[in-house]
Amino acid sequence: MGNNVSSEDSPHQQLPLEQEPGGMSPVTILVTGGSGLVGTAISKVVIGGECRVNENWKFISSSDCDLADLQAVRQLFEAVKPTHVIHLAAMVGGLFHNMSHNLEFFTKNMAINQNVLQCCHEFDVKKCVSCLSTCIFPDKTTYPIDETMIHNGPPHPSNFGYSYAKRMIDVLNHGYASEHNRKYTAVIPCNVFGPHDNYNLENAHVIPALIHKTYLAKKEGKKLEALGTGKPLRQFIYSMDLAKLIIWTVRHYDEIDPIILSVGEEDEVTISDAVNAVLEASDYKDQVIFNTDKADGQHKKTASNAKLRQYLPDFKFTPFNEAIKESVKWFVENYENARK
Repeated sequence: MGNNVSSEDSPHQQLPLEQEPGGMSPVTILVTGGSGLVGTAISKVVIGGECRVNENWKFISSSDCDLADLQAVRQLFEAVKPTHVIHLAAMVGGLFHNMSHNLEFFTKNMAINQNVLQCCHEFDVKKCVSCLSTCIFPDKTTYPIDETMIHNGPPHPSNFGYSYAKRMIDVLNHGYASEHNRKYTAVIPCNVFGPHDNYNLENAHVIPALIHKTYLAKKEGKKLEALGTGKPLRQFIYSMDLAKLIIWTVRHYDEIDPIILSVGEEDEVTISDAVNAVLEASDYKDQVIFNTDKADGQHKKTASNAKLRQYLPDFKFTPFNEAIKESVKWFVENYENARK
């Protein structure tokens, strides 16, 4: 099988080959959400040299298939015939968009996840890795959070629809494992950011929203408004680091229980720290106003990466400020074409 990656943006590009011993079975890896933040990062890593000689990668976006439509998903799987699936697609949004659309976030994501996993089973997919989020963990809990605590209590009310839909992937994974011996699992990243993010000011996550706001404030010579107090604590992972870890998960992680993919507890930063990092990377010199009338959401959701470190003790994460600089640089250079 030829070594290629295909998507709307990169049709059948020839990839550098990783030298592998002969006799490996052909692998076709379908990536849902392939044009999003994490999907494009995986594509870059694969094209950059991580493709193995027996691998064929197929990246699809929402324009290729409505994953909430079971028949459309069946047609997709029939056409691609994947042996492995990385399921990234989801209806996503920032804190304030989530708060006002909880029902829609639940029903749409439940439909997407059930359809993808059902088709994985129907088409005999050997392994599926779905992407969850640290927001699925209980609101009232002890810290740091670990993988055993997912179902210990209700999630934060601000985004309960999205959180419960994501939790149900873990329920589906264990159901398919116990009843059909399927090897479907999930990763739980902390807050992801990087190139090709969603920069829409109405529904973006905190980092891309800050990057876009700062860009506009600098361009227009205005003061920057940041929402909330700036006090909440968050762990952030650069999308290129997450991409490498997800590829490792597909190849080497064999547990059904999910695995947290996150920087360490020691790398947790305040939202105020994140604001300052974006300001520095953007060379923004004007005043910042924190709008404390806006809700902060969860104060913290500190996650342990101890399980990840048992598997990959030497993995090097990109330093936060360096990753912010790369992200700001990408946004400025691609402003006209960025999702906003």
